[in-house]
Amino acid sequence: MEGVGEHALPEPLRSRIFVHTVHDGAAIPPSFREQVDPQELERSFVRERDWGANLVAYHLARELGVGGYGRVTLARVLLDFNRFPGTTPPGGATHPFERLAINPPFADALHHSEKMALLDSFDQISAEYERRIRGNLIMLGVHTYDERNASQTSRPHLSLVTLPAGYQLEARMPYGVFDPLYPDRLAESTCNRILRDRLSLELERGGFRVSGNHPYALPEGSVEVRSQVWFFFDTVRREYELAHPQTKTDDAHGLVWTMLLNTNLRLGQAEALRGHLQRYRRPEPGQEDLFARAVRAYETIGAFIASAEIVTKFRRAPERPSSLALEVRKDLVCEMSKDGLAPASPSPAMKDRARKIGEIMAAAVARYFATDRHRTEKRLD
Repeated sequence: MEGVGEHALPEPLRSRIFVHTVHDGAAIPPSFREQVDPQELERSFVRERDWGANLVAYHLARELGVGGYGRVTLARVLLDFNRFPGTTPPGGATHPFERLAINPPFADALHHSEKMALLDSFDQISAEYERRIRGNLIMLGVHTYDERNASQTSRPHLSLVTLPAGYQLEARMPYGVFDPLYPDRLAESTCNRILRDRLSLELERGGFRVSGNHPYALPEGSVEVRSQVWFFFDTVRREYELAHPQTKTDDAHGLVWTMLLNTNLRLGQAEALRGHLQRYRRPEPGQEDLFARAVRAYETIGAFIASAEIVTKFRRAPERPSSLALEVRKDLVCEMSKDGLAPASPSPAMKDRARKIGEIMAAAVARYFATDRHRTEKRLD
């Protein structure tokens, strides 16, 4: 990535911003491609891909001066990293947020061992995300969506999505997804609302129609939601171990932290402990003592969260990371094909529009850090 934009952030902040795309990859290894009907695969590939997201992410990262952006190169039709691991049930999900990482046509075509191998890639991507986001202040995920809703009404040019779907429906996190020690009130927004509104205001001033959490909210399996839960428990662990340094080498505490930080639901022993704690399942033979000590450690950590006011401090702390998804209407940055084939390369006008979005957002982020982030006036809540 050559050069930086005029709104590039100061050096200390550049390493604390992560721009990324999860749905604009094109890679489908031949070993998977040959197992499905080519025409069905092409249709699904075109429909599923966030065309133009990489272009917007490139300009946004350049304008921020962060040196590049993270990109999932596997095609979404093969593996959707923005969902929980697993196979979407036969017949498809009854709700779009019930989708899992492996969907048709591969959901039906792959055997169990092949899906396990595919999810090894999910784990590798997760490990890289964990490495990249630790210590960050802002995660900006770039997506693109269709020009029109199912009713054929036109969607806004851009949408800033910061609200988990479950919280939108019931003002709480869905039970049984993440650990209940994660407080429901932290789910009211995955992003500092001043940052969200600063971005919205500057984009509107720049001539774009902007909405929030429309036409859909964030699935709980999205990077934006998973990362917020991970950020919270990572913070709790640091605070807890400062207060109880002797627990750093305790295997029971280590198992509890592994469970709490297992936000992509991939670790078997973590899920076994969760089943023991929440479903009262029996431990495997030989694990009884470890699990009994882990229960006591879990209760101690829960009491620490309740007594240390850590939720309130984390909720309003300037260091609390913000995770948000930017949806850009596809027709703004990509020449979509009417016949369902892969679209043509973006025109110069579309490239300029992507650059403008990146420029405005970078200026808004810079303004946020300069004037908004440390606002301390008393809040009603």
